[in-house]
Amino acid sequence: MHQQMKTQSWSSALRFYVLMIGALNFIWEIAQLPFYTIWQTGTWKTIAFAVLHCTAGDLVIAISALVLCLAVFGRRDWPNQGFFPIGVCVVIAGLAYTIFSERMNIANGAWTYSDLMPIIPWFDVGLTPVLQWLLIPSVCLWGIQRQSDQVR
Repeated sequence: MHQQMKTQSWSSALRFYVLMIGALNFIWEIAQLPFYTIWQTGTWKTIAFAVLHCTAGDLVIAISALVLCLAVFGRRDWPNQGFFPIGVCVVIAGLAYTIFSERMNIANGAWTYSDLMPIIPWFDVGLTPVLQWLLIPSVCLWGIQRQSDQVR
């Protein structure tokens, strides 16, 4: 009898990604509040709204980046094969949008950094949102890769 190798489905990988990226970005948004002036100037309601609004935006960015990268570089057997190009693409896409968004939102006054925010000089954006888009998608994609390795 032919034994079929078990593989992780893209739908279970996507489910894991969405749930983890949502949870980790929610925690990150709360943790980085002191780096924005809303922490000192906002009411608890405006702060709560900002955290939920930014987490929802993070989800849209993260899902869009993954879908875009899967459309361009994806393989039918992802996440079991062709994982690395997708991971690199997702991180680069998230970073690119974040740098653009931070610059635009700072320029139009949608939010402001507190004195605690370290600024990356070449991009003139805060360090914490850049770290957010380097670390969180990488951790989530690493989790998918680990699950894929365990299934095989």
